[in-house]
This record gives sequence, C-alpha cells and structure tokens, in this order.
Amino acid sequence: MKFEELDLNDNILDALYDMRFEDCTPIQENCIPPILEKRDVLGVAQTGTGKTAAYLLPILSRLADGGFPKDAVNCIIMSPTRELAQQIDQAMQGFSYYLPDVSSVAVYGGNDGNRYDQEMKSMRLGADVIIATPGRLISHMSMGNIDLSKVSFFVLDEADRMLDMGFSEDIMKIASGLPESCQTIMFSATMPKDIETMAQKLLKNPVEIKLAVSKPAEKINQSAYICYETQKLKIIDDIFKAGDLKRVIIFSGSKMKVKQINQALQRLKINCGEMHSDLDQAQRDEMMYKFKSGQIDVLVATDIVARGIDIDDIAMVINYDVPHDAEDYVHRIGRTARADRDGVAITFVNEDDMYAFHQIEKFLEREITKNPLPEECGDGPEYTTSKRPGRTSAKSRRRNDRNQTSHRDAKQHEHGRRNNRNARGNNGKSDGQNAVNADRPQGDRQQQRRQNKDNKRPVGNTDSAQRDAHTGNSANRRRSQNNRQGNTDDRRQEASRSNGTTSRSNGNRRNGSHRARQQGDYKKKRTAATSASTTPTTASSQHDSGITKLIKRPLRWLRSLGKK
Repeated sequence: MKFEELDLNDNILDALYDMRFEDCTPIQENCIPPILEKRDVLGVAQTGTGKTAAYLLPILSRLADGGFPKDAVNCIIMSPTRELAQQIDQAMQGFSYYLPDVSSVAVYGGNDGNRYDQEMKSMRLGADVIIATPGRLISHMSMGNIDLSKVSFFVLDEADRMLDMGFSEDIMKIASGLPESCQTIMFSATMPKDIETMAQKLLKNPVEIKLAVSKPAEKINQSAYICYETQKLKIIDDIFKAGDLKRVIIFSGSKMKVKQINQALQRLKINCGEMHSDLDQAQRDEMMYKFKSGQIDVLVATDIVARGIDIDDIAMVINYDVPHDAEDYVHRIGRTARADRDGVAITFVNEDDMYAFHQIEKFLEREITKNPLPEECGDGPEYTTSKRPGRTSAKSRRRNDRNQTSHRDAKQHEHGRRNNRNARGNNGKSDGQNAVNADRPQGDRQQQRRQNKDNKRPVGNTDSAQRDAHTGNSANRRRSQNNRQGNTDDRRQEASRSNGTTSRSNGNRRNGSHRARQQGDYKKKRTAATSASTTPTTASSQHDSGITKLIKRPLRWLRSLGKK
C-alpha cells in the first residue's frame, strides 16, 4: 500500500514525497488506519520495520487537522533511551516540515542546567509533542513543570525495553496523571507476559497487530565462531584483514568490557570508538555523529545501541559475547540488513556461552553456521550444548568484569609501588653501584653513608657546617680516647675545655685526612687513623693551654689599671 492511499494530511504527504517515502511497511499499513480512527493500538514487530513512522504520521496528521487545545501538551511519547528519543525527535522534524503550527521538544537527562530550563519553558508554554525518557519526565512532574490533564495521545515505544530497564512504576505513575479520554499506543519488539499485563492496564479495547515476532531479517547472513576468550581479538583481526570493512558494530554485555575491547582494537590500528552509559550526553552525541558520518569505522557498544537506533547502512554486527536473551540477540543483529540491504552477523561463542547460544538457535528454529577458526588461532573448544552453566545475572557478570579489571589495576599499582620503593632505596644509583656497595664490609658502608651525608649538606649554611664538623670531631675524639692507655682524667678534661674554634678546625683536618686514606686496606686505615688522632689532639691541647695563659696575663694587668 502507498501512503497516498491513506487518509493522511496533505502537508504530511508532501513531506513524505520530499523524503521519497512512497510505500508503507506492513506495520505502517496495519497501524496507521486504526490510530486515525482514535483506537488504542498494540503493535508487535521486529526492529527496523518502521514502527516510529507508524505512530508519528497519524498523530501529526490529526494534530494538523486541528481541534486540539493550543498552549497545551497534546502528545507524550515515551522512549527507553536518550538516543532513541533523539532519533524520534529527528523523525518528527522531518515529518512535520510543512506543519509550522506543530511544535515538539525532546526531554532527556544528561544535559546541563540550560537544557533543563529550555525543557521546562517548552512544557509550560505547551509544546504539542513531548518526547521523553521516563526518569526525566518524572522529574519535571515532581517540579510541577508539566500539565498532563489535556494530553490526547500517549505512546510507549520499545515498551519491552522500558520494562527490562525497570521503568514499570514510572510508566504507571505517568499514566495515572493522564485523562480518561487519552488514546494509548504501545509498540514492542517482543510480547512477554509483563507487556501483556501492562497492556491490559493501559489500553482500552486495543487493536492488536503482531508481525514477525522477534525473527531477524532473512537477508542477515548469520554465523558463529566456537572459540576461547583469548582467541576473540585474533579472530577480529583476521576478519578485518580479509576485507576493508566499515560501518561495523561490536556488541558486548558490559561497559567495562566495551572499554577493554576498544583499547585492544586501537592497539590493532583499527579505527574505532566506544559507546556506553559512562559517557555523558555530549560525548554520546559526538560518538554517534562520528560513526554516522564515517569518521570512525567500528563502534564498540553496549546494548544501549541495540534498541531503536536508526542507522541504515551497517555492514556487519559482531557479538563479542553471546547475549543471554534471545530477544537481545535479535535486536543486536537487527542493526544490519536494514532498508532492503544485505548484512552480516557474527557471534563469538566461548565454552561458557554454548548453552545460551544453543537456546538462541532453538528460538530461531534454525542452526547457525559455525565458521572454522583462523590458522594462527589454533584449535578451539568442542561445541557441546548438553552442559547448562550456573545461572548468573547481568549484574553479577558486570561485577565480575569490574573485579577482574580492578584486580589487574591493583597488581599494576602494586608493581609500580615496588619499583618506586626500589628506586628510592637505590637513591638514583645504577645497578653496578649497588652491587659494589653490597660487596663492601659493614664498616666501609657506614663510612660511605657518613660521607654521602656530608656531601648532601648545603655548603652555604655556615651554622650547619659548623655543627657537622663538631659532630665529626666529637666522634673521632671518642675513638681516640678509648684507644689511649696513658692519658689521665685531668688531661681529658683540659682537652674538652680547649677553645671550640680550634678544636673544630682540628676536627676538620682529621676528617679530611681520614677520608683521604679510605682507599687503602681497612684495618691499616683504622689503625693509622687511631694513632694519628691521638698525638695531634694531645699536642694541640697543650699548645692551646700555653697560648691561653700568655694572653690572659696582660688582660688581667690591663683590667687592674682600669680599676685604679
């Protein structure tokens, strides 16, 4: 069916003509008429089938026909992620190009205060269409920034994904503020029991449209590699060497692993970037722009990109690890083979993921081709599906990834600390110098340490130098006194009462002569130092005493003259 055959507003048809949209997809053909008839709709279809246009076109057509209050919010569209909200907003701008009286605003987190103020102003002035994530809309509701009493359309896009992300209570809280006359439209890629329960609560006598539930497109060439975890990067390297690949998405289940994979690919000289929840909104926008514009060839991402991101020319999707849900597998590989294009989907299956992958095969009702490993990878594990591994939650898997990363970082940190300690212990010496010092006798090493201390002292500090010289003089004087046998107590007292300046100078001379003799034999050096330190000390002490007496006599005579 062609769009012209549908009862859409002429301005909508003009925009579709300019965008070269002529034929409806099956989901659009079945959903647009009942929405135009004001019926609640429950649509279930795989990704990439045109669900966004299936609800936007009839809603915009009815808003363009008029009959709705001005300066009021007339439509609320809920999106599970910021990226999908942005994509819906972009589609909205294209479809409403010839509708100047219809306004819209995208409301999502991760922005600065200016963005929040703009959202608040738009909602208070009454934007016709609000495209929002649940958390951000709840925030505005709690602040009293939005009035839901006049909303005529309530749309839940990717409803199953919102339930998986824990937005069930938020959605029900938002729905409780809507009027009874509000038309509710719900779209989902799968139909689990939770969706059925929510549909019963929100929808009134809905029209149910189910098309190709959770089945990937036939044009997707699906295959798998049965490999060990350590072989995955080698397989990727081999895949890229085989052809000049661009427009590739590599999916992983955790953001920690995404970061590790991206770093490893960059070391392989692959032009890649990463996409995960640790990036702020500006970084996400920049990364998506680079990927869409071809500035990067490979995007390593979590499942944040798996749902609802409209990129038509993806050549290949690689599941670095097996998704533990068959629906997630369908969403991932659904990024390729869009808009009647061919695509390739490759999955890496290690020994722990074999059971989960077999469940995916059972869900798809087909066996996925197993590719042989490259020769440089060696042999892989045997593909067995009988063993069911212990069930682990997504939170547990993320915790394990974090623990592995933190353990590796801790080991590297401890290794760096040991190296730093060794460096500080060496004091900048080379290994050869340390070996020489280790072979020296204990006493020699003590002398060397004292010498190093003396060398490190500042030259310009006179007081410090005098204190150091006095310390060295005292140590030598104690050694010489212990070796002397015939010195009396009176002589030691007289030596200690000698002039401080003279003693310090003598001590400096002794230290200098002592260091000069360090090159010889240690025992001879010690003996020579002891004998040399004994005689000069005694002689200098006696000489100093005689000079002092000669100086004091005329001084006493002069003082006596002054008294007279």
